[in-house]
Amino acid sequence: MSTENEGTAVPPAPSAPPVPVETPAASAQTAAPEGGAPTAPIPAVPPSAPGAPEQAPALAEQSAYASAGAGQGADPYGQGTGAPGSAAEAGWPPPPPATPSYADGGGSGADAWGSSYQQPAPKPKNGRGGLVAAILVAALVAGGVGGGIGYSLAKNNDNSTDSTTVSAPSSSGSVKRASGTVANVAAKALPSTVTIEAQSTSGEGGTGTGFVFDTQGHILTNNHVVADAVDGGKLTATFPNGKKYNAEVVGHAQGYDVAVIKLKNAPSDLKPLALGDSDKVAVGDSTIAIGAPFGLSNTVTTGIISAKNRPVASSDGSSSSKASYMSALQTDASINPGNSGGPLLDEQGAVIGINSAIQSTSSGGLGGTSQSGSIGLGFAIPINQAKNVAQQLIKTGKPVYPLIGASVSLEEGTGGAKITEQGASGSDAVTSGGPADKAGLKPGDVITKLDNQVIDSGPTLIGEIWTHQPNDTVKLTYTRDGKTHTVDVTLGQREGDS
Repeated sequence: MSTENEGTAVPPAPSAPPVPVETPAASAQTAAPEGGAPTAPIPAVPPSAPGAPEQAPALAEQSAYASAGAGQGADPYGQGTGAPGSAAEAGWPPPPPATPSYADGGGSGADAWGSSYQQPAPKPKNGRGGLVAAILVAALVAGGVGGGIGYSLAKNNDNSTDSTTVSAPSSSGSVKRASGTVANVAAKALPSTVTIEAQSTSGEGGTGTGFVFDTQGHILTNNHVVADAVDGGKLTATFPNGKKYNAEVVGHAQGYDVAVIKLKNAPSDLKPLALGDSDKVAVGDSTIAIGAPFGLSNTVTTGIISAKNRPVASSDGSSSSKASYMSALQTDASINPGNSGGPLLDEQGAVIGINSAIQSTSSGGLGGTSQSGSIGLGFAIPINQAKNVAQQLIKTGKPVYPLIGASVSLEEGTGGAKITEQGASGSDAVTSGGPADKAGLKPGDVITKLDNQVIDSGPTLIGEIWTHQPNDTVKLTYTRDGKTHTVDVTLGQREGDS
């Protein structure tokens, strides 16, 4: 399956700030951007395309990013990049996916609400036209009389003691809602969710979402949401109450599609969203997503967890783009371009994931003639993984990736993650002295399981490895010459995206 990220072609960022949320109990309001906020769909990756960042056969569909203005698809499974069209090193960098894209791509701008009304030309006057007009006048008069009689009867009936109509008592106090209701969760989470506008030095950019990570002003979001502002661009974050802050990128991890930004002159009353435990999430659990789909800031949608450990690969679709991989939480909550980077909450209001990609049914991705919208297939980075990455970025500014030190094929139909005969740029497929080498793995071996997780492709292996930490010991099951073997592998590490 290929996924599109929300941020491929980035439409103009909305000029109007999000509609303020007056009180925590108030419902979330949204503001529509003038030109449509960018959100990137995840482009589909041809299952058999060599080097395609497509996911395992189970995900052989098309997805896109969920953030406005982001890129297109990426491969969810591998660990690194291999020879073009054949393999990916179980380290970095993986090749760009063929079609996946982010969920923060932008929407279209002009005539978003339709064309303007034009007064029809007057018809020539004749006997028939006059008759029609007379009939219309009579009908209007009759309608007016009937309406007046109906209103009078209703009014009299309301005042009658025999009326069966029951009116709800007026209340001057606010409506109180239980802690588990969507309205209550939204009221508490919205004030800590921001709409992010990123602009490059050339003026290109897009819109996405983020949420307060700590009281120091750090905001957690997707890498593809802020990518345009990384090298000297402009970055702003706007809260639902209309307050806008300039921000800077603290660190970004392209492979994980996670980034941390920090507000300049951050307010002292920031309230970080509580982080849940994505490992304990179960299929069928309720979900609540908050974001700025197509620039409509502070939008709240609901759904359930549709699947766990879904291998997803996504990228911005450009030839120079590297793939992002995740073992994602799948949800049917409505997620569209602009939702990227926003929180996926459980029914108690705890963050369980970062909305990142959506399934796309279009063949062209964000760069084509159409843009993906919600079809009930959205993907979020599990918060347990995103939290670890964010903490590393805040600490050092650079991501750390676990790896096994072997190049694996990104093609499907290999029955697992096949170690290639040669690595990237002519290097050895199995790094000498690396984790795989120490465990006895060789070119041609096909890895079929990592611990208890079935591995059906190279991208799936990458996504699963990246849910761990360097120095973790995992159990790899592989086949060689028709025989199955199991070995323990202590993961190595690589720092940075390049």
